[in-house]
Amino acid sequence: DPSSETIILEIPQPYSNHNGGQIAFGPDGYLYIGLGDGGSSGDPMGNAQNISTLLGAILRIDVENISENKSYGIPLDNPFVDIDGAREEIWAYGLRNPWRFSFDAMTGSLWTGDVGQRRWEEIDIVEKGLNYGWNTMEGGHCFSPSTNCNTTNLALPVAEYSHTEGCSITGGYVYRGGEIPWLLGTYVYGDFCSGKIWALRYDGSRVTEHMQIADSRLQIASFGEDRSGELYILAFDEKIYRLAPGPN
Repeated sequence: DPSSETIILEIPQPYSNHNGGQIAFGPDGYLYIGLGDGGSSGDPMGNAQNISTLLGAILRIDVENISENKSYGIPLDNPFVDIDGAREEIWAYGLRNPWRFSFDAMTGSLWTGDVGQRRWEEIDIVEKGLNYGWNTMEGGHCFSPSTNCNTTNLALPVAEYSHTEGCSITGGYVYRGGEIPWLLGTYVYGDFCSGKIWALRYDGSRVTEHMQIADSRLQIASFGEDRSGELYILAFDEKIYRLAPGPN
């Protein structure tokens, strides 16, 4: 019923690219929204490092308790509540284009792939109030300036890969299924350009295992997860693929 549509939030987009790529309810019941930096190259408007704009950030809003002047509410424990000049919707910032995020079905951790620009793609575990560095950094490397950048208070990625392996990360899921036991607990993600799919194991402080598990040769637009924790791959060939055990 098209007439049932309610506009919750509208955000001006200065350029045609970097629109972000996910909305999802978290285990806390709030709605999380991933937004790119507004587009163009190099974040010319400085949006990702500006907490007075919603761009280049992951937002967290309450769609059940509506405030007086908005179509949604602000959770009181959001990190920038009551900070002068800041947008209270922001949960974390400093992102270039968070293309697909997901919550670990077991731990509730929020994982995202953040698309890089010239050289590096990155994976972040997104936590309350943290600054993930763009456009000071691209992955774990200085971007602007290209050397000796100030990394104070910036959150480094959990993992990264260079453009020798691909050119645009597609974030996935922590595998919690039962069909591929050796994959249990790993974060599975892919690359849109190369079609490669990787899995990494993170112990809370460092990556202990990182491996390529498939070369799909697909343009991977997204991943999906079913109720059993099994994973699916959505590709630009208009098909959905299921990640399944390989031959012994």
